[in-house]
Amino acid sequence: MEFNSIKSVYFLGAGGIGMSALVRYFISEGKFVAGYDRTPSPLTSTLIAEGAELHFEENIDAIPPECKEKDSTLVVYTPAIPEGHKEWEYFRQHGFTIKKRAEVLGIITGNKRGVCVAGTHGKTTTSTMTAHLLQQSHIGCAAFLGGISKNYKSNLLLTDKSDLVVIEADEYDRSFLHLKPYVATITSADADHLDIYGNKENYLEAFAQFTERIAPDGYLIIHEGLEVVPRTKEGVRRYTYGRNSGDFHAENIRIGGGTIIFDYVSPWQTITDVELGVPVSINIENGVTAMAMAEICGATSDELRNSMKSFSGAERRFDFHIKEENLVLLSDYAHHPDEIKACAESMRALYNDKKITVIFQPHLYSRTSDFYKEFAESLSMFDEVILLDIYPARELPIPGVSSQLIYDLLDEKVAKRMCTRKDVPEIVKEIKDRVEVLVTLGAGDLDNDVPQIAKILKNVTC
Repeated sequence: MEFNSIKSVYFLGAGGIGMSALVRYFISEGKFVAGYDRTPSPLTSTLIAEGAELHFEENIDAIPPECKEKDSTLVVYTPAIPEGHKEWEYFRQHGFTIKKRAEVLGIITGNKRGVCVAGTHGKTTTSTMTAHLLQQSHIGCAAFLGGISKNYKSNLLLTDKSDLVVIEADEYDRSFLHLKPYVATITSADADHLDIYGNKENYLEAFAQFTERIAPDGYLIIHEGLEVVPRTKEGVRRYTYGRNSGDFHAENIRIGGGTIIFDYVSPWQTITDVELGVPVSINIENGVTAMAMAEICGATSDELRNSMKSFSGAERRFDFHIKEENLVLLSDYAHHPDEIKACAESMRALYNDKKITVIFQPHLYSRTSDFYKEFAESLSMFDEVILLDIYPARELPIPGVSSQLIYDLLDEKVAKRMCTRKDVPEIVKEIKDRVEVLVTLGAGDLDNDVPQIAKILKNVTC
């Protein structure tokens, strides 16, 4: 199907964060957009307000007539849609053009200069930060993000100023192998998605294949110390980055008084007194590579310094909901042991004299099975752990795999309890008078409770 012949686009899994950026894109292109998602959410409500026709039950009769014309309808699906889904079966049986989200993203961005951020973790913050740096510069960019930018209230940015497009390059299901980067960064490569890759070696191989896709006149910026062995084409310029060392790095780091300031060092210049708009320790490294990509694309030193300070972050990524002297509430998307460790270290750096309580919702049975020991080790860095049931997402239960595996291995010095998600508000009411810093972690639906948690902590009637 030629894209210019598309009149309607139907999304299976429209409310996913990556899918929703494509929903917004096709709305902006004037297409008729409709779709299905399993549950309504604030994001699906926003998409409906923006013009998408969405429904929340598996029902072929709910598919609009505009999306039943196979010669002019593109069907886009997420891998989270289960086999046997009635609507998916309908489109397959009737010969519609059906593509994965990643394929469509690759087609849309294929004739652009892709600024791609890959990695087990750090993708969303780094890509959102990079998009902000370029958007606030004289250059401009489009962006397809894996989180909602708090600066722009969207995960889609559009521009007519340049052909640069910032893309969160997702390794799940090898999605990032549909992209053609001009500038790429790899933030991390800790084994994950072993339900897809089988083992760490296959996971690292996918990242190596990703580097093969960088344009011959392009750039690769890779975090120091990663096990990925790049296989870039001849002509690709390769650099390293890190917190304290690498071709791009930070010097003269100053943390205190709720701020983080550092000097950014690149092969071409030093930019002094860069202040993080979201002052958590891990954002030093995220900021270094975001600045590196934006500098390569032509942003000036003043533009970089000013836009780093004005960066507000992405929703659910070190997202402060309460930030007072005696009370802090933060939500974060961390769902891998190394992400939890990075969150704990960042919070300790900011609040080393406070008690830090975490509410964690494990994401996926397979991930819990693969990493329950590592989860317990990372969570033991907090003072108190409230552990929820596993959020299954696309998976069916695995016999013998539950949150109990993590719970049993938590350090004995940690105060701990287990509960279901529905119990969370009552538990917060019980502990609110002794909460100093409360962190909610996970990629499931716990984040939906954060507004209520904030009200409870602030003694506002729910």
